[in-house]
Amino acid sequence: MLISDLVDAMELIAPLKAAEPWDKVGLQLGVPTRTIGGPTLLTIDLTEKVLAEAMAMRAGAIVAYHPPIFTPLERLTNATHTERIIRGAAEAGIAIYSPHTALDAATDGVTDWLCEGLSTTPGRAKEGVIKGDCRALQPSMGGDPEREVKVITFVPKASLDHVRNALGTAGAGGIGKYQLCSFNTVGEGTFLPQEGTNPTVGEVGHLERVNEVRLEMVCSKHALPLVVQTLRQFHPYEEPSYDIIELVAEPLRNVGPGRRLVLDQPATMSELADRLRYHLDHSRMRHALVDDDRPFRTIGIVPGSGASLINLAQNEGCEVFITGEMTHHQILAATQAGINILLAGHTNTERGYLPRLAAKLLEHLKGADIRISTTDRDQIVAE
Repeated sequence: MLISDLVDAMELIAPLKAAEPWDKVGLQLGVPTRTIGGPTLLTIDLTEKVLAEAMAMRAGAIVAYHPPIFTPLERLTNATHTERIIRGAAEAGIAIYSPHTALDAATDGVTDWLCEGLSTTPGRAKEGVIKGDCRALQPSMGGDPEREVKVITFVPKASLDHVRNALGTAGAGGIGKYQLCSFNTVGEGTFLPQEGTNPTVGEVGHLERVNEVRLEMVCSKHALPLVVQTLRQFHPYEEPSYDIIELVAEPLRNVGPGRRLVLDQPATMSELADRLRYHLDHSRMRHALVDDDRPFRTIGIVPGSGASLINLAQNEGCEVFITGEMTHHQILAATQAGINILLAGHTNTERGYLPRLAAKLLEHLKGADIRISTTDRDQIVAE
């Protein structure tokens, strides 16, 4: 198995285009064309203990949920734990990949996994099933990459197929697995040739009326220069008329940071905490109630440290905001705004997803040796 195979599999599971713009996701260490010579180790945090574990098993790659390289490294010495980890992995030939917020945003990613446990009573959750309406707090923009602009031109009917086919070979008209997709509207075009022109139809100085077809085809921005060049080359007119319209990217309702979960059956804070304890196999929960522990229906959910999305949750009508950690002043501001808070610990809202990630990788990488770290753990221990 090549490093590129692991990268491709992770891209299918958690497309990087859905990651937050500030994040440092993707392949952080390694050469895609090189072979992964040992097991692939999954971890939330790549600590020195986890690296030692990887080296002991002669791992060929590490998928570290949190990016070990987040700020630029000026040197690779023994001065800091990050330098020691990256230098050690490089010397051992271990590749490092980090999905972080791309895995949070993905369908059936970390956030959806949390929603599964929160949407039903303890022990009743089913993989891939969320009881209630669930959507991203901030939908990612996606859609067909071949559908970024629309090119519109006006062609005499006799030349329609010729021009359409030419534009298709240049990269226009592709929608999914369909090619030469176009929309055609019959109409009348007018033009007045001036001195110095050589019109294909009509005469200089005379207003011409021509039965034309409005031809519309989509294409990517990458293909657009060739499409325009081809249009001018194969269009029968000396000066073809055409428009280029930039299309709005499609919002992906179920992909993006955070989730807004509307429960089928309302639940109190105590019930939500019990569901989360069972789902995470972790007992330590903290909450801040604005008023009595009444049943709640609309929940905002963000794994890790999600305070940056709390305003979105409030705007979306969330009564409760569930995340891993928040500061005192963030909690104070939220409760003053009328939002109830439930905190389960930063990495505790993430680590339980690793078995599912391992299973997903095995679906794409048949026969791969995927292991979950036994030394990766929450750094804060409750007394």
